[in-house]
Amino acid sequence: AFVEVPLGSRKVVGVVWAPSTGEIERAKTRAIIRTLDVPPMRDEMRAFLTRAASYTLTPLPTMLRLATRVPGLGDTPAVRHVYRRGSGQPVKMTDARRRVLNALEEYGELNFTLRELVEQAGVSASVVKGLLEHGAVVAAQAPKDKPLPHLDPTLSGKRLNKEQAEAADQLSAQIRTGSYGATLLQGITGSGKTEVYLEAIAACLRAGRQALVLLPEIALTAEFVARLEARFGAPPTEWHSGIPMSARRRIWQGVAEGKAQVTIGARSALFLPYQNLGLIVVDEEHDASYKQEEGVHYNARDMAVLRASLASAQIILASATPSLESWVNAQSGKYNRLRLTTRFGGAVLPSMRAIDMRAQKMEPNTWISPALREAVRLRLTAGEQSLLFLNRRGYAPITICRACGHQIGCPQCDARMVEHRFLRRLMCHQCGNTTAIPKLCPRCQSEDCLAPIGPGIERLREEAEAAFPDAKIAMISSDMFASARALKAQIVALSEGQAEIIIGTQLVAKGHNFPQLTLVGVIDADLGLHGGDLRACERTYQLIRQVAGRAGRSKIQGEALLQTHQPEHPVLHAILDGEEEDFWKAEAEERRAAGAPPYGRMAGIILSSPNERDVFEIGRDMARNDAPLRRIGAKIFGPAPAPIARIRGRYRVRLLIKADKSSALHSALSQWSGQFRLPSHVRLTIDIDPQSFL
Repeated sequence: AFVEVPLGSRKVVGVVWAPSTGEIERAKTRAIIRTLDVPPMRDEMRAFLTRAASYTLTPLPTMLRLATRVPGLGDTPAVRHVYRRGSGQPVKMTDARRRVLNALEEYGELNFTLRELVEQAGVSASVVKGLLEHGAVVAAQAPKDKPLPHLDPTLSGKRLNKEQAEAADQLSAQIRTGSYGATLLQGITGSGKTEVYLEAIAACLRAGRQALVLLPEIALTAEFVARLEARFGAPPTEWHSGIPMSARRRIWQGVAEGKAQVTIGARSALFLPYQNLGLIVVDEEHDASYKQEEGVHYNARDMAVLRASLASAQIILASATPSLESWVNAQSGKYNRLRLTTRFGGAVLPSMRAIDMRAQKMEPNTWISPALREAVRLRLTAGEQSLLFLNRRGYAPITICRACGHQIGCPQCDARMVEHRFLRRLMCHQCGNTTAIPKLCPRCQSEDCLAPIGPGIERLREEAEAAFPDAKIAMISSDMFASARALKAQIVALSEGQAEIIIGTQLVAKGHNFPQLTLVGVIDADLGLHGGDLRACERTYQLIRQVAGRAGRSKIQGEALLQTHQPEHPVLHAILDGEEEDFWKAEAEERRAAGAPPYGRMAGIILSSPNERDVFEIGRDMARNDAPLRRIGAKIFGPAPAPIARIRGRYRVRLLIKADKSSALHSALSQWSGQFRLPSHVRLTIDIDPQSFL
């Protein structure tokens, strides 16, 4: 049961987890204040939280908070005064009174507020109050919460092609078994993966079970809600940061009572208390957004597989460019694999070619090559949309003083301040600190000497406006919108063709459908290929293939042009040649040879403190006392400064643990880290299966 208990001077929500083991004297215990009027936590959910806490080495109370972060969870639902037909009759019947009673009888079980009843009957409030005195009308209280809409799985969906229909039939058959199973639904961009798993959702609803769809970005929810509503006659339940706090208790309880049939949301939706979960869909399963990097470090994709297994549910991992982990699991037979190889509705994949920037004559401080500029001009003439893609926010990543060479950095972080010219601010993309763009160099005080270095999408827009002065240009980036609603509205406007040139970051690569878009120009295809990131090649391949897939999703074939200074790079060859399986095989062999995930285990250790010397001394001490790790054959690397060594005024030191896939890494890490008593100002974070090494 969910309960409210005293903790010091506070009242907190907790869960009755298990019988007492008797180690606390009865005289020292305190009474539970109350049991909350919500469905108790199911055994499946308790097992999920316990296993997730154990895997991520997170204290169980911290993990439990993910499942109870609902304002007013224990509050009584808000009520409103309503009026119904009573058993009495008025002594004197008037026309006004008759209209009131007729309205109540006509609508039967429907409850009217006083205002609604007055408007429906066309009378004054005094008429209703007179009927109250005679018992012909009775007043009552009803919950203010509106019931969650009912989705109808018997409605027909879109007509599927043969490939889609076969995949949908297989998924529906697996759902009817009522058991656990995992499927990688791999389809080229535009192949109609969503329509396939909508049929799986329909099968889940027909079986009387609940479905969860995880999306990597809130911006994707508007289009997806519309598609679900068209398929099932009512919108699904949503759960993400854009949902008002006032609605969260109602949604949480609706999920717990089984009234929320389909929930779509961000990774936090995984921790809702489903009564009978039968299907989880992880859309764009390869997306790095599924890794939670703050607080509890977990990968929602992997936790979704765990939750499905504990709930005897099916899980569908959908992607055009799957993660290497999922690809390997499919190759080994751990996951089923369904492939969609043709675009839906007769559309064909875009043609792709590289623009060798070494052969292009570029003007100073320009980034759109003559070849790409001409391609955009042709699309404008044809009345079609073009997308210029650059995965870098702001105007310029570096601001440098031409007089002394100083690069303006964040005072709280070891990171450069990014110029956002439209906001007239410099911003740190690590801590969010902002400051006005200075007129003088902070170091040498020289005037009119600060120069932007390199392009962000704001600078790219400036260049596009000069090159195409008559074109309607729109820009889209995650930091441009004050609310999720504003971002959704912009996505809808772009899909309706309200811009001829779209300039965007990776946000535009994630599953959006722009029917009029026929050209994608990747400004810097080399951007993600360098650095020490284990997944650099994989992520570059996925991102460019995904963004190129936005082109030509309707009747006209699209084109993708990749600006690069190294067209001979193996990753770019793989992208252009379309030999996807060969790319994954080569990438898998490199990881296997290095003993890296998914063929080995890794854990990132981050120590942080306001005192730089302290974290290095503690890091060296931890590296020396590594006996529990050596016993399982694990290796420890570091300590070393993190690539961004200071964030929000805290110095950061990293260690990396590598171990065989079969080793008991979690227990060894627990034993090893438990040896050390850290000062209060030092934080230790353990990141199992790290996705970022910053």
